[in-house]
Order: sequence, then structure tokens, then C-alpha cells
Amino acid sequence: MALQQLLCGVTALILLSTRGSCQATESLKPKCGMAVGNTRIVGGQDSSPGSWTWQVGLHNDGEHFCGGSLINDQWVLTAAHCLEDAKAENLEVSLGRHSHTGPNPGDIYRGVERVECHPDYDDETFDNDICLLELSSPVEFNDYIQPVCLASAESEFYTGTKSWYTGWGITDNGSYSDILQEVRIPIVGNKECGCTYPDLTENMICAGARGRDACRGDSGGPLVSKYYGVWIQSGVVSFGDGCGENPGGNARVSQYEEWISNITGNSSLPGFVTFDSPGVDPDSNFTCPTPPPEPTDQSWPEA
Repeated sequence: MALQQLLCGVTALILLSTRGSCQATESLKPKCGMAVGNTRIVGGQDSSPGSWTWQVGLHNDGEHFCGGSLINDQWVLTAAHCLEDAKAENLEVSLGRHSHTGPNPGDIYRGVERVECHPDYDDETFDNDICLLELSSPVEFNDYIQPVCLASAESEFYTGTKSWYTGWGITDNGSYSDILQEVRIPIVGNKECGCTYPDLTENMICAGARGRDACRGDSGGPLVSKYYGVWIQSGVVSFGDGCGENPGGNARVSQYEEWISNITGNSSLPGFVTFDSPGVDPDSNFTCPTPPPEPTDQSWPEA
């Protein structure tokens, strides 16, 4: 299956389909993970319009509070902790947005029809911090709005895998960003990350580097990596201990393929793609240099 999906990603004449199968299309456009414009977030920079076509903003009573990612024409993936006090009727999702103040040639809004958060979400440890939002009506894809591919259950993201955070959260200057920010960061293996977060579980994946991280307002947004020309979401921004001081914790998307598929339904499954890291994972032999610290509050002061 991995070889089949790899072939999907390297040719523009094949469609990336769910479950690793490929099929030709009239438009010859891939089904997910493509961004036409893609040639603080802390330590990041302004993105270009159309660079991250799956990025969405969540708004409660008109105020931006979290991020998310478009995974098909009617479903958005985000973090459960973003929706703890929110009601569907008060929520709006912005798609195709680059700047909160504009102009945004591809900016549209959708209401939220349904909120489906993981039933085993733990608001103390942030385990299973993942949620699905059903949009009030389907969206049409264009140069500014496209779905991201999701990491399948067979995916492996080794330590050092090049990845990206995107969002409108708090930046280096301590304020929310008007323009969508982007920052490249490496994956940090769970053994190494567990030195900071002793309560880390296999449902989580860490990423970040000193001075480069997600922050408050970026929660629920995507952690993505490029694989043979296709962007695959590995994580959903969840928690952290300081912005840019320690790796950030994310819900590990590959753990939830079955759960996501069951909710979105067979008629419009997201594109699940297997990400294969080459070689041996450096994290497999990692040991903490000192005894793990006392459990930290895995609730970002900024999340």
C-alpha cells in the first residue's frame, strides 16, 4: 500500500484516494494535500496567500480563538479543548483566509452543523484531544481552499522529520497575528518528548525547536509534513509548556483513522496517506539525560 501511495504522490496525472488506492480524474488534480501557492506562531514568518489551503480559523461570536484543518468538503479537524465551552450555533469557520483584516480573494465562511469530539478526551492530560466539525454546507475547492491529506494508521514520523505549524496565534511580540504565520520545525520523538511530559501517550506526537513553536490561538491547527509533493497532517496542535521553550504536544492523527472515517462516513472519506520515514528512528535509543521532571500542567498557558 505504501508503494501505491508513493506513486500517487509523484505524478500529477493520478489522484490520491483513500485507503491508498489511485484513480485517474478528469481534472487531473490530486484529491488532498495540494496547495497552489505553496512553493509567532513563535519564530515564524508571514505565509503567502494560497500556501496552506486547508488552514481554517474558528470563530466564536465573531472572535478568532483556534485553528483547524479542512479534511474534505464538509468536515474540519481541530482540538477538543477548543470546543469545551463552545456551542455549535455560535461557531463560524473561515476558509481560504490569509489575513483577518484582508483583502482575502478566497475567504468564505461556514456555520457549524455538528460538533463531534473524541469520547475519551481527557481535559487534564489532553489525551485524545481531537474533534470534528461538520460544516453547515459543503465548500467548493479552488486555489485558496483545498483539503489536507491525513496520516494513515501505518504512518511513521521519525525524530527530525521536517514539519510545519501554521496559524494566527500569538507571535514573538506577544500579540495575535493578523496574517497567517508559518514555521518549520522538526518532529521530536516520544521518548525524548516524554522527558518534558511524563504523561505523554501514544496518541500524541511532539514537534518544535528552541524559539520555533505554536502558541495560544494556534490550538487545533495542523502539523504537516510534505511527502513526495503531497502535504500530510500528522498532528493537531494541543498543548505545550511555554512557547518555543519546549516541544509542543499534538494529537497524533494516525491514531484516529478509524474514528475519523466512522464519523465522516463512507460517502466522503478524507484522503488517508501513509507517511514512511526512512532509516532508523533516532528516538528508539533515546534516554532522558536526567530523571523526568514532575508532571507539568499540559495545559498551555497560551492554548
